[in-house]
Amino acid sequence: MKSELKAFFHKATNTITYVVFDPVHKKSVIIDSVLDYDPSSGTTSTFAADEVISFIQEQNLENLWILETHVHADHLSAAPYLKSQLGGEICIGKNVSLVQNAFNGLFNLQGTVEAFDKLLDDGELLSFGELAIEVFSTPGHTPACVSYKVEDMVFVGDTLFMPDFGTARCDFPGGDASQLYVSIKRILSLPEDTRLFMCHDYGHEGRGFEWETTVSKQRKSNVHIRDDISEEAFVTMRSARDKELNMPALILPSVQVNMCGGKIPEPEDNGIAYLKIPLNQF
Repeated sequence: MKSELKAFFHKATNTITYVVFDPVHKKSVIIDSVLDYDPSSGTTSTFAADEVISFIQEQNLENLWILETHVHADHLSAAPYLKSQLGGEICIGKNVSLVQNAFNGLFNLQGTVEAFDKLLDDGELLSFGELAIEVFSTPGHTPACVSYKVEDMVFVGDTLFMPDFGTARCDFPGGDASQLYVSIKRILSLPEDTRLFMCHDYGHEGRGFEWETTVSKQRKSNVHIRDDISEEAFVTMRSARDKELNMPALILPSVQVNMCGGKIPEPEDNGIAYLKIPLNQF
């Protein structure tokens, strides 16, 4: 294998950010970054992103791509900050417009695809050094979800979790459990030793935090979608489970920022930037 990988676990949001790099040609990509955000004070900070920056600079890497697997609903993206410090194009799946259309009205915003540097098609290849990332369209959790394959590694976003935790919820606007089933089966059709990397882990039932598994392990033991679970059974389970779930704690600040490429709203005439919290809408 020509690639190397560094993972950064953000405990406050249980998010894993990845840097994948070509150590010979000194090129890198960043997947699913985090901007620290304290909802009680409305304060943002860059501690997590600065760890990523320090690593890339210490390795003397040139960063080419800043990738989002989807419009995250549980943390703010640090993509614009990382771009300002390291360079690289901010990318997301081309169906992000469907997410923007679903939420623009709620937040009274005009989020457009121009917020991102590049929209990605299924099967598209992004090169860095002698390596390439293959884009897999994997909708279901949201219509814009994509996964990224580099050599024997696939970064699945929220599509899958570790086998003992299951699969993504499908009750956000544009989510679809049948579509998620098809997307996951596409990932699980890859060779059994393909390594899968999660965007989140919650230390399920006290086992500690983990974020790497394989196609084989998912097919044998994923509690929601192992090989012996049909699409009908999965959709029935997923639909019932989603009705019991609470909204993510940071969905309102996260979505309005992330659907705009991670850009924080501009300050108003008093010099203060504001996020919007729509009242009595849920």
